[in-house]
Amino acid sequence: MVSPVNNIVSAAWLHQQLFDSSLAASIVVLDASAFMPDVPRDPQQEFIEVRIPTARFFDFNHQIAAPNTDLPHMLPSAELFTQEVAKLGVNNDSHVVIYDSQGMFSAPRGWWMFKAMGHDNVSVLDGGLPAWLAAGYATQTGVPMTNAIGDFSAKYRSSWVIDADTLCQRLDDTCIQIIDARPTARFLATVKEPRVGLRSGHMPNAKSLPFGELLTDGYFLPVEQLQQKFDALSTAEQQLIFSCGSGVTACILALAAQLSGRDNVTVYDGSWTEWGANEKYPVVK
Repeated sequence: MVSPVNNIVSAAWLHQQLFDSSLAASIVVLDASAFMPDVPRDPQQEFIEVRIPTARFFDFNHQIAAPNTDLPHMLPSAELFTQEVAKLGVNNDSHVVIYDSQGMFSAPRGWWMFKAMGHDNVSVLDGGLPAWLAAGYATQTGVPMTNAIGDFSAKYRSSWVIDADTLCQRLDDTCIQIIDARPTARFLATVKEPRVGLRSGHMPNAKSLPFGELLTDGYFLPVEQLQQKFDALSTAEQQLIFSCGSGVTACILALAAQLSGRDNVTVYDGSWTEWGANEKYPVVK
């Protein structure tokens, strides 16, 4: 099994694991594909049409999300996460490998959720499904077979998550650096937010790092380049708090920060969908 610090794996590595009978039993592959609200694609239907062999669908938009909230795909309770993840056949000793159909978009959200729920043995497939297909590896289609219930048990770690009120109290704290993953134009309020009813702009003292600047063709930049990105915006001692539109691409930054050697990373789950809608939270334009 891969070391917990190995936060990304290659398609070649995953292929070797899945087709080595002595290793495959410990691997659980999850498809965490998701799309922006204005993209007319159904990730679950696409999962049925083509997926990596043995993969199960990790639905963080509906099934593995907090109920009774107006905010999209909020992190669920440890109890709900345990229940739903066990249904996917995940065990406490499983090495979870997460991918998405765009290369590197929503899979880091699944990675962060597992980290927040105390499971360190989780990796993201660099390049995602496109990397797997480009390598010519076999795929599966159709509705997947039912798998055995796993023994996974979540252990919530609050250090990976921050809520709006707590973040608001820390806006002037020099021990933290808020980094926003949205496109620069949205950060600077030169364009309107795509979600209706949200103010434009950014949080006081936040800095901009659009998530696309960390990627090339669905793969992460080399570690040295990632380090340069974060060193330009923060000190090694600061806690990095990541925000975005709704808590998905912020996780790309969190994963990239870990790859670059930054261990103290946190995601603001409500992100701009929550912050931009509530007048009590300050906005800079």
